[in-house]
Amino acid sequence: MRPSSKLAIALGLLLGFAFLLAAAPPAAEKKAVMGASKPVGPYSPGVDIGSLVFVAGQIGLDPATGKMVEGGIDAQTTQVMKNAEAVLKNAGLGFKDVVRTTVFLTNINDFQAMNKIYAGYFPEGSIPPARSTVAVAALAAGAIVEIDFIAAR
Repeated sequence: MRPSSKLAIALGLLLGFAFLLAAAPPAAEKKAVMGASKPVGPYSPGVDIGSLVFVAGQIGLDPATGKMVEGGIDAQTTQVMKNAEAVLKNAGLGFKDVVRTTVFLTNINDFQAMNKIYAGYFPEGSIPPARSTVAVAALAAGAIVEIDFIAAR
């Protein structure tokens, strides 16, 4: 093969690759989504990227006091859902948009009580999100339940 042919092939490949890069969609912009209160560590309450919103694990902290709500699994689950709702709302979404959750319980015997409250936040007739529930040894701030969420537009 002549050197000029090799150069022409290399130039053609380079131009083709440059065209593909120019035609590729831009990377989605990642934005932080705030909740009802400031996070207590180096994390975002929610991250909005493309068509998805990732909501960090929520625990039963009352945003007004910064303290864990009293009243056991019912009160903490209710506060978790309210905290998540604030993040979803700030992203322009709601529980109907949630596609995946993970529930962490320090006592798996609390599952039924948590589940009853959790279910009440998803609109009747809507497709409930996929979910995993796991028992853990402990959660931050003495919480007995934590739930994270993924929502889609």
